[in-house]
Amino acid sequence: MKPQKRKNDTLEEILMKTVTKLLPGCAIALVLAAIAKGLESWEASAGLHLIGASVIAMFIGMIVNRFYAPNEKTRPGIKFTSKKILKFAIILLGASLNITTVLTVGKFSLTVMLFTLATCFGLGYVIGKALGLDWKTSSLINAGTGICGGSAIAAIAPVIEATDMDIAYGMSATFLFDTIMVVVFPLLGRAMGLSDAAFGLWAGTAVNDTSSVVATGYAFSEGAGDFATMVKLTRTLAIIPTVLVFAAISIRLKQKAAAQSGDHGVKVNMKSVFPWFILGFLAMSILCSLGIIPVGLAATLKSISKFLMVAALAAIGLNTSFADLCKSGAKPMLHGFIISLLVVLVAIGVEYMLGIAPYGTLV
Repeated sequence: MKPQKRKNDTLEEILMKTVTKLLPGCAIALVLAAIAKGLESWEASAGLHLIGASVIAMFIGMIVNRFYAPNEKTRPGIKFTSKKILKFAIILLGASLNITTVLTVGKFSLTVMLFTLATCFGLGYVIGKALGLDWKTSSLINAGTGICGGSAIAAIAPVIEATDMDIAYGMSATFLFDTIMVVVFPLLGRAMGLSDAAFGLWAGTAVNDTSSVVATGYAFSEGAGDFATMVKLTRTLAIIPTVLVFAAISIRLKQKAAAQSGDHGVKVNMKSVFPWFILGFLAMSILCSLGIIPVGLAATLKSISKFLMVAALAAIGLNTSFADLCKSGAKPMLHGFIISLLVVLVAIGVEYMLGIAPYGTLV
């Protein structure tokens, strides 16, 4: 009995040491997340919906980094938050996606999304190469623009082993365009005489972050806001195949690098590369769709997911030097602007081609 007791004590000691090691950095990230959520709420109460909490948290983290860079005491917790907690947040995010929503939105919205995704990952790759951007930075910007802003960037980043700097570039580029679109989109929609369905589909497929989509849709009308939100949730489903594709690309690149180095004996560990967290995301989505997860619990899990994601982005900001971010110049922002503009044009163009715009419905 005594050896068993000592073993348990050892495990407890290990656990306590781990918690003690991670707590300072995690606590800082969580505090910054709470501040960012508070600022987002204040912004919403003022009738503004320009910046989401994730972007606010990342920029606050970068400001803190300017005066207080992570040290030996805080670095482990900050890294844990930006990597492990981020993946856990993505898993919980699955509770916000009911697969039946995809069927409700219909084939027209899926058609538009196929064109916009092809634009992002096809032309986006070409534009990134032309601008001389690293493929990881370019891919995150493309994913953020084509799928769902920060959530897509957060899901793909660990799969391609992107740096915090890459993530910061991707978030900044998508945020800049979203800020413009929240103001401009409703004005353009009214100028073109779009119906609620046409505008909702346009906003849901062309605006990036969820909060920006909601703000843009409801700024046009109640009906447009409801439909834009459904379309946005459907876009989130594209995270699953996109992450798997990038996982395959990452594996291929590692195998190619090993072959070029002449170390043919090196094998890529599939278990370590495969994005297991995306299976958790899918499982949560299925449980939600089947009604196994009650609506109230699903809403709670979604809120927890959003907060943890904000904390992860705060941690990424804490690890990101604003001075280093500026060294890349305007190229990532230019890439984000060009690809976002192309998505806007492609989305509305496909709507006109399908007869949805300007006056159509999706019933």
